[in-house]
Amino acid sequence: MSPRRSESRDRMILSAAVLLREYGASATSIDRVLAHSGAPRGSVYHHFPSGRTQLIDEAVALAGDFVAGQIDAAMQADDPVEAVDTFVMLWRDRLVESGFRAGCPIVAVAVETNDDAPQLARSAGAVFARWQEAFAALFLRHGLTEERSRRLAAFIIAAVEGALIMCRAEQSAAPIEAAAAEIHDLLLYALRDRPGAEPGLRP
Repeated sequence: MSPRRSESRDRMILSAAVLLREYGASATSIDRVLAHSGAPRGSVYHHFPSGRTQLIDEAVALAGDFVAGQIDAAMQADDPVEAVDTFVMLWRDRLVESGFRAGCPIVAVAVETNDDAPQLARSAGAVFARWQEAFAALFLRHGLTEERSRRLAAFIIAAVEGALIMCRAEQSAAPIEAAAAEIHDLLLYALRDRPGAEPGLRP
């Protein structure tokens, strides 16, 4: 594949991910992706033989990898509470900077009915599972049980994604800031009560 064709393909996938988070899955059409990316129309079926479904699926994978990278970066912090705080605030800042337009592209795919392309929902589910596994591994390393770690990880992803939707609807950062504060306090209590926790740890 020539460099030009490779760059064109990458631009289309990136544009699809951007459009998903701002407009949703149904509105992320081939025409809109082409207009946003500047890619030539003839490149669509060359790079994506299965058409729009393949393009959206690869955009979901790209967005999932990007956020997973942010989770990995946040988890470099010694304090797991700080790591999660950093992750949630990254979402908050991105949302505010976009004027409350940029939601989560994974949610955009997950919440829409895709009877003709059920693999999209499966792909979105796999991304959420990957994020949850990363957080669960963090909590396990800091002494929580596997069951509690998995529950907390699922709760954090659910709370953040729900807050993002509310923020866009209300045009306000208040929901995700409230979610961040509650997640912060919940983690402090969970870590305080874990086996072997330092006696002086307090929320």
